[in-house]
Amino acid sequence: MPGRFPPHLVAIDLGAESCRVSLLQWKEDDPVIELVHRFANAPVQRGSTLRWELGRITTELEKGLQRCAERVDAPIVSIGVDGWAVDYVRLNGQGAPLAEPFCYRDARTEATEADAAERCTRDNLYQLSGVQPLRINTLYQLMADTRAGDAAPWLNLPEYVLAKLGGRRVAEYTNATHTGLVDVKARRWSSEIFATFGLNAGDAPELVGTGTELGVAEGGIARLEAFRGARLIAPACHDTASAVAGIPMAGDDWAYISSGTWSLVGTLLDAPVATAEACAAGFTNLGAVGGRICFHKNVNGMWLLKQCLAHLCEAAEMWPMAELVAAAERVDAPETLLDVDDPALLLPGEMASRINAQLRHRGAEMLEEDPSAMPRFASLIFHSLARRYATVLADVERLTGKKLMRISMVGGGSLNQFLNRLTAESTGLELSCGVAESSTIGNFAVQLATLEGAQNSADRIAHWARELTSLRHC
Repeated sequence: MPGRFPPHLVAIDLGAESCRVSLLQWKEDDPVIELVHRFANAPVQRGSTLRWELGRITTELEKGLQRCAERVDAPIVSIGVDGWAVDYVRLNGQGAPLAEPFCYRDARTEATEADAAERCTRDNLYQLSGVQPLRINTLYQLMADTRAGDAAPWLNLPEYVLAKLGGRRVAEYTNATHTGLVDVKARRWSSEIFATFGLNAGDAPELVGTGTELGVAEGGIARLEAFRGARLIAPACHDTASAVAGIPMAGDDWAYISSGTWSLVGTLLDAPVATAEACAAGFTNLGAVGGRICFHKNVNGMWLLKQCLAHLCEAAEMWPMAELVAAAERVDAPETLLDVDDPALLLPGEMASRINAQLRHRGAEMLEEDPSAMPRFASLIFHSLARRYATVLADVERLTGKKLMRISMVGGGSLNQFLNRLTAESTGLELSCGVAESSTIGNFAVQLATLEGAQNSADRIAHWARELTSLRHC
């Protein structure tokens, strides 16, 4: 890419467990990505509510941007932000937060889920939005705000960070679809959904396409020489859409598994599948780059293993992940597998006991609840996940008419070679591993396409994903 535009870019990836600030530089025409700053993230209890520490998150992001500025000898051309979906910030008239944002796991939406069901059936809502009606969705959270008298303009978290850096208030398409408020066919805010659920459409941000430029850096960041004139770009702000954009695969015969706390198992489509059958099977239709659709199902993921470690091991270093995976591969395969999507296994705390309760109910041998049994718990989880992936991908073929031949595994779970092998064996599909930080790759790929004048071009985004996945990570 020599001589076409300045080389340095920043990608911010907001994760529910960790957040990352990464720097892309070009050295002798070769791309190099450096993870400049990573910090832990988790919701915190504030009285009876579960919130995100927005002030701490933004302070840590500022540290990351400062470190990026210290590492470059030329201007940073642009910044993009992606992150987990559904959660948002309520804003006052000056665009400042009214309060710390709620976490999607907060219990306040339990009542609104029941209220919503009285206003519109699940099937009808699914046909309108294409999104699985889940109480964590923005729709149900906004209803809870309305019931509490807390309605005000709002921004999803990645777009809030872009606005704080100087961008205008928007909702990027891929992230907006995850709210449950977008008309899946018209691809705009659904006036019918807003009206049906008593929400003020005027509180919603402007809906914009992937790769839209939102302005230039302002405020404190603009005082850093490296960021003067830096363009603020909305990539695929939904981190899963960014992760899928970071997969350098061509053709139409492949599926993806974005493996982390959750596993997102599905495929890319040109048009949504919003049938009652797809709804009953638990699939969702979310925006993807290039105007396509991420058609996938949420499957419980590494949450199970991390919760077992938290339950049984006083210190995480008792079982480093690489050692635990290797030990799990050496134990005998389990005779009985878990239903990994059992609602009891979605709850935090005492995970080993929850797993044993399911095994006892199935008449299977329970596992000792001791750190020494962690390899057996890990083996059981990995075998069960692989079997679940196979079932979900069979449903993908049935519902879409696709014949799948390949899987791309991305996200942190892609580093688990034992789970990868089990997945390939269970599905019978050829499996390839993308990079663990695929969301960062997709974020950069969208920025690069926009900077060269090819905003939201699926071909150019895929081109840059291929360029970046052949790079050396520092």
